[in-house]
Amino acid sequence: MIRHLTAGLLATAIAVAAHAQTSATQAKRETVKVTVDSGVLVGETNDGVNVFRGVPFAKPPIGDLRWKAPAKLDKWVGERAAFADEPPCPQPVNRDGSPNGGGVSGVQSEDCLYLSVYAPANANKAPVVLWLYGGGAFLGAGHLGSYNGTSNAKNGVITIPINYRLGTLANFSHPALTKAAGPKDPLGNFALTDAVAALEWVKRNVAAFGGDPGNVTVAGQSAGAAMVVNLLSIPSAKGLYHKAIIQSGALLRPGQTMAEAESKGVDAAKALGLPENVTAAQLREVSAQTLAATEATRRGVTTPIDGRFRTISTADALKAGTEIDVPVLVGSNDGEPGFDAARTVATSAGDAGAGAWLYNFAYVPGFRRNEWKAGAIHSAELMFTFDSMDTSGWARSAAGTVDQADRAVGKLVNSCWIAFYKMDAKAKSFTCADGVTWPAYTAAGDDAMKFTDKAHIVKSQSIPSGPPRPATAGS
Repeated sequence: MIRHLTAGLLATAIAVAAHAQTSATQAKRETVKVTVDSGVLVGETNDGVNVFRGVPFAKPPIGDLRWKAPAKLDKWVGERAAFADEPPCPQPVNRDGSPNGGGVSGVQSEDCLYLSVYAPANANKAPVVLWLYGGGAFLGAGHLGSYNGTSNAKNGVITIPINYRLGTLANFSHPALTKAAGPKDPLGNFALTDAVAALEWVKRNVAAFGGDPGNVTVAGQSAGAAMVVNLLSIPSAKGLYHKAIIQSGALLRPGQTMAEAESKGVDAAKALGLPENVTAAQLREVSAQTLAATEATRRGVTTPIDGRFRTISTADALKAGTEIDVPVLVGSNDGEPGFDAARTVATSAGDAGAGAWLYNFAYVPGFRRNEWKAGAIHSAELMFTFDSMDTSGWARSAAGTVDQADRAVGKLVNSCWIAFYKMDAKAKSFTCADGVTWPAYTAAGDDAMKFTDKAHIVKSQSIPSGPPRPATAGS
């Protein structure tokens, strides 16, 4: 009895102490306020960096707004706290609570169109990067530790990672939705409409954070990089960004017709057990969890050329020379395939007008050397381009620890991304990595940046498209 009482008192004391510590931490929090077009945001400032989390950039895409372009926010009353991340968009998660392949665990919500802002506390017309995460277009979130923008902010750049819709909530077309749509409504590509809405939010509001709406880079990795490729030919995105970064996602695919997209949507609806004559209202009643959990719908099914929001594929726009002409930085890692595709994008994007820069990331940190035997795997560059090893899940889950050599490479690689963000859009070279001049790629010059434990310019033809294939039996 006394033993139980003592344990109870101890638990109470621990709880009281924890509450007191939390209260003390909150009391010490230094806040900062910014007024955007929908109201006042209250974030926090620490060590020269202002951070705002869970900032809405559009109305929740729920109910009648599911499978529609994002709607502009109404103004809120009073001040809105922006200290915590909001749940990511619906996606398959592991039942044991471990992160899925996109780094996400825990609660998700269809109300997910939120972003974060990392800004220098004294920013004045600072360059801006809007970040689109990877995850196969059906996994991931903008708040993950690899995308922490603290280092960028300390180097004078505002970083804005966003959430965008995933899976079938992002990429879905169906005859019933087409029939119910207004004459200007997009008929698919809803993740891309989210990206454009976020870029519009940046144009309207980033000056309030000290940013320059005339120097915005749209950047992404993997599926996010593929979105950047598509944004190069989206008419409504023109003028909203001024540079582009494509990390391990140089996909130039032909456009999908509406007929093909709707056919795939019909098949997906059948897989959900819905009738052939299903209505738009009935489709919108299917739970987001069902869409994310069902194998036939979790990844999304369509990315059409609808003739409204998306009028041409970027592959065709590049051939015709009608793409949005901005500087492009594109590349891949040496432990994954894709360098040849990156060079193709650099060749097409940099053939006239704005320049294109080509890179290959080939550094394996000490704490992953026993695992990444064939080179830097897909996504390995993220904690270096952001210089975010202290918050990245790649580093925190490693058996070893980050050493000084790893940190030096993080600063070196990040300096090149920072230089690109700050670069004049008319430039054909820039300097980074302690004095290395990085020229724009041309087929004649064939220059590419290779990142090992240092940065050096090499001929791109000397870089294989990916790791060597393992020998097969009898070869």
